[in-house]
Amino acid sequence: MNESSPIRRETAREYPEQVPAPKTRRRSRAGRWMLLLVLLGLAGAVAHRMYDAKRVPEGVAATKHGRGGGRHGGGDIAQAVGIATASVGDMPIVLQGLGTVTPLATVTVRSQISGYLLDIGFREGQTVKKGDYLAQVDPRPYEALLAQNQGQLARDQALLQNAKLDLQRYQTLNRQDSISKQNVDTQAALVKQNEGTVAADQAMVDQQKLNIAYARITSPVEGRVGLRQVDQGNYISAGSTNIVVVTQLHPISVLFTLPEDDVAQVMKRIRAGAKLTVRAYDRGDQHEIATGSLDTIDNQIDVTTGTVKLRALFQNDDETLFPNQFVNAKLTVDTIKDATVVPTSAILRGTPGAYVYLMQGDDKVTVRPITVGETDGSRTVVTTGLKPGDRVVTDGTDRLREGAAVRITSGGTQAKAGGAPGDKAAAGTAASQLAETGSAGKTDGGKAPDGQGDAVQTQGGEHSHRRGRQKAQ
Repeated sequence: MNESSPIRRETAREYPEQVPAPKTRRRSRAGRWMLLLVLLGLAGAVAHRMYDAKRVPEGVAATKHGRGGGRHGGGDIAQAVGIATASVGDMPIVLQGLGTVTPLATVTVRSQISGYLLDIGFREGQTVKKGDYLAQVDPRPYEALLAQNQGQLARDQALLQNAKLDLQRYQTLNRQDSISKQNVDTQAALVKQNEGTVAADQAMVDQQKLNIAYARITSPVEGRVGLRQVDQGNYISAGSTNIVVVTQLHPISVLFTLPEDDVAQVMKRIRAGAKLTVRAYDRGDQHEIATGSLDTIDNQIDVTTGTVKLRALFQNDDETLFPNQFVNAKLTVDTIKDATVVPTSAILRGTPGAYVYLMQGDDKVTVRPITVGETDGSRTVVTTGLKPGDRVVTDGTDRLREGAAVRITSGGTQAKAGGAPGDKAAAGTAASQLAETGSAGKTDGGKAPDGQGDAVQTQGGEHSHRRGRQKAQ
């Protein structure tokens, strides 16, 4: 076809004009969507800022523009704390070990003869004394054997008596040379034989008398009887049928263990003639059950556990200790006199070691490194770093730092182990102050002497900081 043909030129001219039209429409549609998303984002940001502005207390804004807030304004709120005074007192040196209540005597009562059980003479759980009647086995078979053996004994005793009379006659005839020496010796041997038979018969009689005595079963020790293990009317075998278990309860012992490192200290006190006190506490180690004394120490150390066994004796008159009961035994080895003592809740530990927050006046604290000694759980001896009369913080130490401002809460001078009551009181007082003044700042977190610690920011400080950013924008 000719290039100058009008048909070709018209087709070529119309085609480029038809292609860009769809692209222009798509671009304008994408732009409208992007503009819509931007508007929605701006609307959400404005709504969020308006919501935050409504939650910010007016007092916080005033504090922000007036005194300044948080770390930059220098208006930190004084931390509410509870304190205690270091005192002088005696501190016992106590070694603690796990123990088990062990009776001094536990006897399983069995019959020493076989026969039918005719009678039960005890009540389950009854306290009996040594020799009290417990049970009765049928004695009639043994009484019949006793009568038989006694008859045999009488017969053999008669033979012995006759042999002795014959021996006397033979000895008289032998002196008159009327009988040979051999006959005399034979008769003397017969006498010896009959004497042996009589002795055997007497032993059989004694044995049957003993069996009859065994038919009446008595308690071998003083103690408390357990549950009956066989009923009346059953046939019991000698030495194999259990009747009841008797356990001695007065006195009773506690077997407990201590690490081998403590053996030398205990042995030193025992060799000095000291009577060491042992206190038994319940499983939870909260309540004292009984008080006794150390009786003895085992003669060897258990190589598998590295511990040594000790036995303590308790009178147990009120029967608070029960056989096989688990207890915590606390052995008082010695007592430190006139020691500086503080509540254990006041002692903190960090990278440098143990330390306390020491009061400087009535509104400041400083970090004081200390060296601790013995403790009884609620109190701890301080060997260096404190002197009697120093006041230390016991509650509210989690947000303190070197030189922090504090205020003593009402009743906060009474220290308590654990610190939980004081922390709650401090938190409640701080909350009430915040509600009254309407001001809050960014409070630094408590820091250990090594400088570690995280800043803790209150909710009011966050709102104040956000509102400041809004005004800046």
